[in-house]
Amino acid sequence: MMMFEAQSFYIPKDNPLKPYGEDAHFINKAAQVIGVADGVGGWAKKGIDAGEYARELMRHAENAVYDRRPGTTYPSTILQEAAHRTEAPGSSTACIVSLTADVLMAANVGDSGFAVIRKGKTCYKSPVQQHAFNHPYQLGNSAACDAPEKADNVSVRVEVGDVVVVATDGLFDNLHPKEIEDIVDACMDWSRLPEDLARTAYLKSGGFGHRPRGPFAVEARAELLGLAEKTCKGKYRDDFKYAEHKSKYGRNITTGGKKDDITVVVAHIVPSHFNNLSNLC
Repeated sequence: MMMFEAQSFYIPKDNPLKPYGEDAHFINKAAQVIGVADGVGGWAKKGIDAGEYARELMRHAENAVYDRRPGTTYPSTILQEAAHRTEAPGSSTACIVSLTADVLMAANVGDSGFAVIRKGKTCYKSPVQQHAFNHPYQLGNSAACDAPEKADNVSVRVEVGDVVVVATDGLFDNLHPKEIEDIVDACMDWSRLPEDLARTAYLKSGGFGHRPRGPFAVEARAELLGLAEKTCKGKYRDDFKYAEHKSKYGRNITTGGKKDDITVVVAHIVPSHFNNLSNLC
């Protein structure tokens, strides 16, 4: 039998008006369930703090966990119950993960997610759900939001020694998989691993032009070049001039990170009788 030992670290985006940021999360060790949520910042234009939605969503999710018998905490059901009970305005992405025996189950909506790292290499990464670039699936009470039944539901077999990283997009938009693997591989103190990942992502999010391309910038550049392909090709009969113009689009957004709230939960898969938190890395 297996269980996870989990720790978390959270860095809210620097905004005096939202000291709690827009992310939320919980860890229920007894039920072996983790949840993260990322309130969608676009609601701020309407004077709405989406962090309130994310926090209420995670509160209802954890309450749904308490209401269940051990071994019946299915992430999809938890997420659906939580979403249907959440009344706050705004919207949020979300990822719920649970461990039963050697099976990690997850329900994911949007661009929060999780990765399983085994012996220093990523053996599974949850796919992003998005309608278009930077427009993730999201839960909410608006008609434009997505139903929790649209969550991506997956099951992954894990082994003792695996490291499961559950996080909001503040981590995955700023660190490439290899960068996450390297930080996990270099870990000397398991209790500090979530903080090490979050702080590295924070440093890498320093702004466009200040570092090599992060994952978000790579995707943004591809999106911009695709837009150039659609809008500019008909304007240039000369292929060289077209290529030159297209390259200018790509150079406009080629480096840097994405400033965002960063939530990282790290779960280490251990034997169920394990009770020593030291030297896990």
